[in-house]
Amino acid sequence: MGDTALSTLAKGSATRARLQTLTNAIGHLTPASGDFPTAIADLGLLRREAPSPPVMCILAPSIVLVVQGAKEMVIGSDVYPYDTTRFLITSLDVPANSAVTLASADAPCLGLVFKLDLRTLTELIAQGDLPTPKARTVGKSAGIASLTSALLDPLARLVDLLQESDAIAVLWPLLQREIHFRLLTCDQAPLLRHIASVDSQGYRIGKAIDWLKLNYATALRVEDLAARVQMSAPNFHLHFRNLTSMSPLQYQKWLRLNEARRLMLNDHQDAASAAFKVGYESPSQFSREYGRLFGAPPKKDIARMRSQALAAS
Repeated sequence: MGDTALSTLAKGSATRARLQTLTNAIGHLTPASGDFPTAIADLGLLRREAPSPPVMCILAPSIVLVVQGAKEMVIGSDVYPYDTTRFLITSLDVPANSAVTLASADAPCLGLVFKLDLRTLTELIAQGDLPTPKARTVGKSAGIASLTSALLDPLARLVDLLQESDAIAVLWPLLQREIHFRLLTCDQAPLLRHIASVDSQGYRIGKAIDWLKLNYATALRVEDLAARVQMSAPNFHLHFRNLTSMSPLQYQKWLRLNEARRLMLNDHQDAASAAFKVGYESPSQFSREYGRLFGAPPKKDIARMRSQALAAS
């Protein structure tokens, strides 16, 4: 066996060992099925002990890495499967459906969620010291990237850092920057560049989404929002749908309905009050659109969710 083959074999063995160490660490930090925030605000851990059907969620710009088991994300009509060899990367806040495809009580699905920082990405790109990725047309806000040892290593050190609370303030910014650098050299680097480069259409759509998240209850004229981010209305509508699988008005409706659901579930508001608060003028229209999205009218849906939460506890 030649030196190159031996080197490749050694690297593969080291990567598997690092992955197993990370699996053990996350398994120790996640004692039961669920999502676990950590002392590092941009890092979350997850554990699932059985496969699950798609669950509605909103994806923040982030990577989702599975160190044991497998998952898939559905955005519009696109399906993104990922496991221990590849990870999910998303560059915009987009509605999606998340499913666990491989998990058991003996071998739970374990992983982490690392939120991306647009400012860090922009700074690294602006410095100009990154290798130029191969030209590729970017029309989506999510993709699947290959897991490399270069990225796995700082992610593992980040999880290890949770055991040194006194060192987090000093070492976290360094690891955050290193991880973003590695992501900008991975096979999905064009996707991140498309969102983080200030002269790109993706960057403008991201700014429009930021505005919608803050102003979801405000009446929306797509032409005004397009002008706000310096795009023509047809061009804005095209790129928005390509990146989110929704029109701007559908995206606003999704934000409104999810916020109304939160108000009813957590703040115990009635359906009419929640509807008015998120910008609906007609409670009956709100109820119809709520039922189409969540599969049941507001009162029935909230009762079901509370029943499920009680059973789980």
